Amino acid sequence: MSITLTPAALARVQRFLADAPDAIGLRFGAKKTGCSGWQHFADLATDERAGDSVYEDGGVKIYVDMLSLPQVDGTRIDVVKHRLGDQFMFRNPNANAECGCGESFTTSADLA
Repeated sequence: MSITLTPAALARVQRFLADAPDAIGLRFGAKKTGCSGWQHFADLATDERAGDSVYEDGGVKIYVDMLSLPQVDGTRIDVVKHRLGDQFMFRNPNANAECGCGESFTTSADLA
């Protein structure tokens, strides 16, 4: 599997990278938090770390740490209009449930 970007997400990440000369790509993953257990995060990557899996989509490198990979592998990152702005939306095939506010998710591994 891999991490992919929709055309809208690709364009947005490319704009961020153009404004950040130290950035080498996108760092994406999940961290333990929230009411359901995991929360996605996305930030600019400034370095490749030991254990990172590196994907490339549209010329953008996406760095995922080894602890996050089981939770986010296969995710498609999109950008959606939300009120007066845009925000990233994560279409994660590993998420079987979300908390009521939509900020965190649970995987089947969490239920086992």
